[in-house]
Amino acid sequence: MRDPTPHPPTDAALTIESVSHRYGDRPALDGISLTVARGERFGLLGPNGSGKSTLFKLISTLAPIQSGRVRVLGHDAAESRDKVRAAIGVVFQQPALDKQLTAMENLQCHAALYGIGRRAAAERGAALLARFGLADRAGDRVLKLSGGMRRKVELAKALLPGPKLLLLDEPSTGLDVAARIELWRLLDELRPDVTVVMTTHAMDEADRCDRLAVIDAGRLLDCQAPDDLKSQLGGDVITLTTPDPAALAAALPEALGIGAQHVGNTLRIERERAHLLIPQLIEAAPGMIDSVSVGRPTLDDVFIKLTGRKLDA
Repeated sequence: MRDPTPHPPTDAALTIESVSHRYGDRPALDGISLTVARGERFGLLGPNGSGKSTLFKLISTLAPIQSGRVRVLGHDAAESRDKVRAAIGVVFQQPALDKQLTAMENLQCHAALYGIGRRAAAERGAALLARFGLADRAGDRVLKLSGGMRRKVELAKALLPGPKLLLLDEPSTGLDVAARIELWRLLDELRPDVTVVMTTHAMDEADRCDRLAVIDAGRLLDCQAPDDLKSQLGGDVITLTTPDPAALAAALPEALGIGAQHVGNTLRIERERAHLLIPQLIEAAPGMIDSVSVGRPTLDDVFIKLTGRKLDA
């Protein structure tokens, strides 16, 4: 496997150097190094428990750095926590709003932490709530808002201070299709002034990133642009469902000289012009194949290639 550690850009918004972290005896991160350029939209792709949320906590100074170094916009996250916190906006996966306050009051309280005056906070807050379609709900208490509306208020709160680095933990959680489209439009408008780092296991979000760090079991497996990750696969991907994957996997090399990757109850074959192989597969394994599908490589295929299992397994 190629070295997944990227060469650092000369103007980095985020630098992570040999970071490891443990929860008791359980390792969460294992020597991760990566760099994010200013203005980049960077994704941390991995399943639940992969370590991406732990890395998110270290970047946002919510957990102590046990080993290694994290620098955010030139500031050491361990030595200059206040400077880091002043420069970032954070949207947590779990809600961080006061349900007894209104949407606008939540924004104004957050603005006060950054030293933003009430008038400026009200103006910025009103503009952001309007942008997310919540202008008429600014005076409603958060407890009366739907989950999707609360998520929009969380996003508005993170953007209100004008951060240079925006950290999004599973950003589209709870958003409907229209709100997700608006979120991505807004993120596009923030370029190049705001660097975005997001954790995700959603393929559509990951595909919109400039680069992706694929993380599993606390290790960095690869770090490239989404299309570059997918181009490493050998052409199209054939997926075979079968009642006996082990038997079919043993039969294919003997009959056709073709190896297949066993993933769950399916077999995967990477092949250029894969559709031409389908008749040969059916003929070589009569009665052993229930269904065949052919598709262009996806990021889920990349994860399977790197780990031997599906991202949502």
